[in-house]
Amino acid sequence: MTSEQNARPGWGIFWMVVTGLQFVGVTALVKLLGTRIPAPEAAFLRYVLGLVFLIPMLGTLSRVRLDRGTLGLFAARGVAHSLGVGLWFFAMARIPIADVTAMNYLSPIYVTLGAAIFLGEKLALRRVLAIFVALIGALIILRPGFREVGPGHLAMIFTAIVFGASYLLAKMLSERCSPGLVVAMLSITVTIGLAPVALANWVTPTSYELLVLFGVAALATGGHYTMTLAFRAAPLAITQPVSFLQLVWAVALGLVVFGEPFDPWVILGGMVIVAAVSFISWREAILKRRAITPTVTQTKV
Repeated sequence: MTSEQNARPGWGIFWMVVTGLQFVGVTALVKLLGTRIPAPEAAFLRYVLGLVFLIPMLGTLSRVRLDRGTLGLFAARGVAHSLGVGLWFFAMARIPIADVTAMNYLSPIYVTLGAAIFLGEKLALRRVLAIFVALIGALIILRPGFREVGPGHLAMIFTAIVFGASYLLAKMLSERCSPGLVVAMLSITVTIGLAPVALANWVTPTSYELLVLFGVAALATGGHYTMTLAFRAAPLAITQPVSFLQLVWAVALGLVVFGEPFDPWVILGGMVIVAAVSFISWREAILKRRAITPTVTQTKV
């Protein structure tokens, strides 16, 4: 039987909702952490604490033998993702949760562009128009000239770009290695990549801060797992639009818990971006029966 015949849309939607809640929890905890711990150190500690979830894979990892080219791809992805995670932590502590969540949706757009430029994938007119619409959505959120665009917003723009590069490399690695190995190596290489920057400006964390960062690691790991369950249960054309609920929850969380103002332009811009990304995913499902472009939830730390 085909994957479409085995599809369970209800479970796909359910697991994507659970995924969204966990990733919104990640953003809330990072917001709660504040700025006392420098962003590179906070990101480093998140990955160090997250290594505990690799313990069941230690036996498998010890037997893996990789060629030089594959190791180079893993190293390149580690560098790109390390930069992206550090920028994401920096932005999260400085701008509203809704802004971070909405701008995170841009990563698949950069992945689509990168796949066309570096991997030779065809960029049809429909995809070009979807990319253009998504960029309009970003301008609606930022509204340069009508609101202050601070360092946090600029950091999120570059975060989306480098996360896009990371997932392009992940696409290349997925053709050489198992998904479990790709995820495990990401945790290891990002930990190594962030270590020098974190140690250069070290601030000793409190027990409370370590607990918060462990919560970030646990929710992020759980989010990636339930996201995989969602993808197994239903096509991206079904699960992708559900990811917009993350923005709704992020706005509610920022308003109720952190006292952030409600900005309807962020909602509108996020809707425009999600619509564009969903269209690209739907077209891929129709044309190739599999999605080439990574989903927005994969850009999370």
